[in-house]
Amino acid sequence: MVDYGLISGSNFLLGVLLARWLAPEDYGAYALAFSIFILIAFLYQALLLEPLSVFSGTTYHNNIRGYLKATIWLHWGLCFIVCACLGGTALAAKIWWHSPASAGAFLGVTLATPFIVIHALGRRAFYLKTSPGPAAFGSVFYCILVTCGVFTLFRAGWLSSFTAYLVMGLASLVSGIVMLFQLNAKLEPAQGQPGLRETWGKHWEYGKWALATCVVGWIPNYVYIPLVSSFSGMTAAGELRAVMNFAAPLLQTLAALSMLILPHAARIQSEKGRHAARVLCGKLTALFIAGGVAYWAILIPLRPIVFHLVYAGKYSESAYLVPFFALESVIWSAALGPAILLRAMESPRSLFFANGAASVIAIIFGVPATRYFGLRGVVASIIAANLLYMIVAFVLASRRLATLKTREVKFETPLPADLPADDGAY
Repeated sequence: MVDYGLISGSNFLLGVLLARWLAPEDYGAYALAFSIFILIAFLYQALLLEPLSVFSGTTYHNNIRGYLKATIWLHWGLCFIVCACLGGTALAAKIWWHSPASAGAFLGVTLATPFIVIHALGRRAFYLKTSPGPAAFGSVFYCILVTCGVFTLFRAGWLSSFTAYLVMGLASLVSGIVMLFQLNAKLEPAQGQPGLRETWGKHWEYGKWALATCVVGWIPNYVYIPLVSSFSGMTAAGELRAVMNFAAPLLQTLAALSMLILPHAARIQSEKGRHAARVLCGKLTALFIAGGVAYWAILIPLRPIVFHLVYAGKYSESAYLVPFFALESVIWSAALGPAILLRAMESPRSLFFANGAASVIAIIFGVPATRYFGLRGVVASIIAANLLYMIVAFVLASRRLATLKTREVKFETPLPADLPADDGAY
């Protein structure tokens, strides 16, 4: 929990500081690049991190060092493809979009991405040995370096969306080196290195459903920043991101709790059957709704003061959107109960369909709503998409419960697509 909180908390703090210190257009460019980075992080988790957690405990449990070496080669192969695409986007922003802010942001995320995601790989490697302490220690370095680096750049007058991503990449590199020395001392000697084709084949076979779920899960939660930047400009994208920042602490807390609760839910539905699983789903739904309502009940009355304090007077004209984002986050919180239960019953396909239904709403309704109604249309389409996601999740969970039998359940780690809180999702 500390490791997760340090990463997500530092990225949340970074987002707030940049919103406070950058011009709205530059912050909008940062938000646009970050929304694309979240998609990349989701794909990376589906194809590398989640299979790594599984196969390190099964196929390669006697040769984790060798398996990690093969996985690192896969990491660089994926990063080469991703960085080529991101670099091309930066070039397009410079030449065809005539947006220097966007070009700088995408160039920064291009340079930083390989180090940010390999930092996530290093953290995950410690969990293979049930040793999260060193991962949290490395995250402390990341948190300190990001915060101090951004403050130093701001005082020197060099802070931009480009340099902000460079700070994230440098912080990931330094903390990754710290973790590398610790990890090297913990792992047993390698017994050969699995072939890259064999390793990639296993990762693809495991991760293809997770990959599809990532894509349809990204659309209803993150597609709006690219849409707003296209229809209304980078300043409007910065406004949207500034409002969304206030939901991040709640969403990160619930995401961390869902990771903690998942093994318990798997054990309950396996050992105690249908009725106990249904009761647990109801309790989780009530707990998450209560947490969301309590959070927003404190924040909503204080939103004019909070906007002024957090953003130094910027974006105050968007404070009226906070209650609507509160509604959509509470709806998403309610859907966590059945989502956890579906994971516990080994049904990622169900989550794919639930996210797919929300994605359809986001595309069919969200695109025209964003174009003609701006941020109001964004909020309306997010609420509609999350409402449909919640309904479909409950229906699919109910159907799965109707056929539930006591059986042995294999532990499945959470997929990232149902964790829309972007900060630290990777």
